[in-house]
Amino acid sequence: MEFRHLGRSGLMVSEISYGNWLTHGSQVEEDAAKLCVQAALDEGITTFDTADVYAGTKAEEVLGRALKGVRRESLEIFTKVYWPTGPGKNDRGLSRKHITESINASLRRLQTDYVDLYQAHRFDNETPLEETLKTFDDLVRQGKVLYVGVSEWTAEQIGRALKIADEMGFDRIVSNQPQYSMLWRVIEAEVVPLSEREGVGQIVWSPIAQGVLTGKYLPGRQPPQGSRATDASGSAMIARYMNDDVLTRVQELRPIADDLGLTMAQLAVAWVLQNPNVSSAIVGATRPEQVRDNVKAAGVKLEDDVLKRIDDVLGTVVERDPAKTVSPATRP
Repeated sequence: MEFRHLGRSGLMVSEISYGNWLTHGSQVEEDAAKLCVQAALDEGITTFDTADVYAGTKAEEVLGRALKGVRRESLEIFTKVYWPTGPGKNDRGLSRKHITESINASLRRLQTDYVDLYQAHRFDNETPLEETLKTFDDLVRQGKVLYVGVSEWTAEQIGRALKIADEMGFDRIVSNQPQYSMLWRVIEAEVVPLSEREGVGQIVWSPIAQGVLTGKYLPGRQPPQGSRATDASGSAMIARYMNDDVLTRVQELRPIADDLGLTMAQLAVAWVLQNPNVSSAIVGATRPEQVRDNVKAAGVKLEDDVLKRIDDVLGTVVERDPAKTVSPATRP
């Protein structure tokens, strides 16, 4: 396993991290989830990402139990706050009340005294940014949170937060967690240039585009039963890629992967890691062998001619519009 700094911070993270968004507590039984976590640990992954809302809070519980007994100092545990975790008006968003209550609940579920990184899961248009950042700063002072970050924020939102932090003396954002893959490059135009200037690292999710870049979905064919595309909790996001134009072009990536001695999934994960602003790529798994396959992307160097071949193959199906990074106008 290779390691990178999280942004400009002193924190080192494994360049492949393990996430449990659509798996623990929902798609995967707990015994299988524990096997996946153990495979991640065996392969040298030290960074684990979750969120309070995943599987209705069950994902944090499963991860906490799976990591029990592992030396806490050897891990980097990340979680998030924003989406609803209860029926009340204050069970959502980035208010002082919800952040404070959410971190305490997350720590209980994760069975730890602190998280290494606490992330604003979206931008809250109903809470003053100063309130959110002051609350995050207070959690750092209390020792419950070591670093703070965001997820799916625009460049303008990240820039505003950094300016307030500098003016008020708050801890600065060190990371952003955006969707990023060969097919989804919306951060490249604005978020990445700002982040490079300001020392913010990207912890990217869905580097294999919800499984599309593995090549298992074939043009003109129904998706395999039991795959993400047939799962009620995962099919909505993958739908944007389930057309013959995208799937045909993805199949044309296979010779590139073969030439490099990589699987399609390894090529996809390695591709996001070529971006120097990426601190870590999050992979999920329903089986331990998926973890073992994905980690082989660590340390892979793709030459410029390979990157150009990939761009030429994918052409116009790549989404690049920075306006696609959107948080809800009002709290959900």
